[in-house]
Amino acid sequence: MSKKSLQEVHESINTENPKRWKRILSFFGPAYLVAVGYLDPGNWATDIAGGSKFGYALIWVLLMSNIMALLLQALSARLGIVRGLDLAQTNREYYPKWMNYILYGFAEIAIAATDLAEVLGMAIGLQLLFGLDLIWGVWLAALDTLLLLVLQRFGIRKMEAFIIALVAIIGGCFLIEMFLAKPDLIAVSKGFKPTLPNTEALYIAIGIIGATVMPHNLYLHSALVQTRKIKRDYESIKRAIKYNFFDSLIALNMAFFVNAAILVLAASTFYSAGLHDIEGLHDAYKMLSNLLGPLSPVLFAIALIAAGQSSTVTGTLAGQIVMEGYLHFRMNPALRRLLTRIIAIIPAVIVISLLGESSVDEMLIFSQVLLSMQLGFAVIPLIHFVSDKEKMGKFAIKLPLKIISWIVCTIIILLNIKLIYDEEINVYYNEDIILSVKIILGIISLGLLLFLICIVLYPWIKKSQKINFGIHQLPSQKSIDKLHPFKVIGIALDFTKGDQRVLNYLPIFADISSRIVLFHVTESASANYNGKLANDYEVKFDQNKLDDYKNFLLKEGYMNVETKLGFGNPTISLPKLINDTKVDVLLMAKHEYKGIPDFTFGIMANRLSNKTNVPILVV
Repeated sequence: MSKKSLQEVHESINTENPKRWKRILSFFGPAYLVAVGYLDPGNWATDIAGGSKFGYALIWVLLMSNIMALLLQALSARLGIVRGLDLAQTNREYYPKWMNYILYGFAEIAIAATDLAEVLGMAIGLQLLFGLDLIWGVWLAALDTLLLLVLQRFGIRKMEAFIIALVAIIGGCFLIEMFLAKPDLIAVSKGFKPTLPNTEALYIAIGIIGATVMPHNLYLHSALVQTRKIKRDYESIKRAIKYNFFDSLIALNMAFFVNAAILVLAASTFYSAGLHDIEGLHDAYKMLSNLLGPLSPVLFAIALIAAGQSSTVTGTLAGQIVMEGYLHFRMNPALRRLLTRIIAIIPAVIVISLLGESSVDEMLIFSQVLLSMQLGFAVIPLIHFVSDKEKMGKFAIKLPLKIISWIVCTIIILLNIKLIYDEEINVYYNEDIILSVKIILGIISLGLLLFLICIVLYPWIKKSQKINFGIHQLPSQKSIDKLHPFKVIGIALDFTKGDQRVLNYLPIFADISSRIVLFHVTESASANYNGKLANDYEVKFDQNKLDDYKNFLLKEGYMNVETKLGFGNPTISLPKLINDTKVDVLLMAKHEYKGIPDFTFGIMANRLSNKTNVPILVV
């Protein structure tokens, strides 16, 4: 498995253009894919609640949240540029195996929670715009997996352009909305002065900050910056960090503008009209129609759909990054996307079916609470990594920035703990919830807190430990271990031109006394159904073909040649044959499935490597 993040597009963009303006522009793009994570329906809900209840008073909270996000995203980009590793890969390098499995699980939960918000936002937008039942909108949201397949064919730059276009649509819609609402600009400017009218305002402020920095965005940004090909000298890396910071500054300020526009819109319409209890996106849609005319709710729905679609692409990429980074397991991106979306759709369908469409707002809040719980587990390792002088060299962050980073991290974590604590208190005071559920919830919360402390302390305690486990294990080598020679050589044949390429390598591994085992798997309908009892034309043909290869090798002087015919699915049958035969090495041609099997199984060699410990040479 390659160590490269997003291998298909890794270093696919050249940044060494002779024209300075083109060279600068080549770095711009990754942060826009990240910025859409700050425009999800969960953010919309908190912005609308803040604006309708307290007018312009909480704009300063949005600005503070944006500054925090800018700092953390800049650190994430720095990690990817300097180390050439994404956050998931670096976690795998620093932390022990058991910690990484837990961190991987948290990352997947965060991505699923984000996807749940995207599904609901997309469904609500379709319902508002076309009157489609919410349950059908949720199912229709599954089809946008096809969007990723189309975009991937055009490369990372086209994908970035698509996302920028959607962000522009969202921004344009709210720009028009603000023009229609005619906000009081003097009052808006006063909103940048830090004030908290009451304890409810504090709660909403916590919600705004808690929903701002998305855990999956930190994984995503550290990988996306590696799509730019840069030289590894000091000046080139320094230039890349600088330009990526400007990329983040522009993109996140665009996200800030959209979130601020939503809050300002809610303040200038609902708050000014005395409507302080707007709950959820449906209420906002209806009130906009009454206050600003028929165009405003249409723009609101279009922006909501655009937000859901833009986040769809970035969520898939983040999922691919965490899976490959933590597990070194690669899955077809389309299949990966489909599984992630199904995980998000199933609870949405069940809850809507049982509790009705009124439960949507509660699900949005639940998704934000889940995200809040995961945030510290991404931010803490990130700060540890970019502070490490041994790994980051001259690009390790300086003491002032380190102090600011830990302060921001502490604020975010404490606010999120406060948010989760308040939600749990409501559960504990609810007499309808049984005691065992409350106890389990308390144990989980305590476990999360202890694990949070572990990931804070571990890098300091194990400062001298460089590599922990897995493929990254690179201890200082004192001697070369002696391996026994290959006595049993397996050859996987698929009866194509690739077989000749494989046989050309046989003299390197075998001599005339070696035991050679020829493998082939019959995939006919009879073989799939009857297994070893199959005796159709294809089975007989394949066995005869294997015998022809055996006779050929015997004529070439190899004395010990045998054949093994498998039946049914190659990804199941072939590993079993290999393990049963106990070959020392397997030779095979590069063989990829086509069509639907490719979607399901991918490259054969990858499947074999996961099911057998035999060294594999792919020709």
